[in-house]
Amino acid sequence: MNVDKAKKRIAKMVKKGFKGYPQITLEYFGASADCATEVVVGFTLEEGATVQEQRFSSETDVREHEVIQSALVKIIERADAKSVMEAEGVSVQVK
Repeated sequence: MNVDKAKKRIAKMVKKGFKGYPQITLEYFGASADCATEVVVGFTLEEGATVQEQRFSSETDVREHEVIQSALVKIIERADAKSVMEAEGVSVQVK
């Protein structure tokens, strides 16, 4: 899947807001606010349930990485997520 198409599909799902569970959360991390080198995908089946996490990382910006963005779309679809939430911006990791 084309990276722009994947990003648009994710943005469309995020724009809908909270619609219930299951819920997917996306949070981006990086050394600076300009480049996200890691994305953490959180899956919550129901309210109060333990969040399951999966991490993807790249040496380049994961938001522009075609394989990672396509994988995020597939995860959302396969989880049959009713809600997709995304943390704004990039959280800076201090090393």
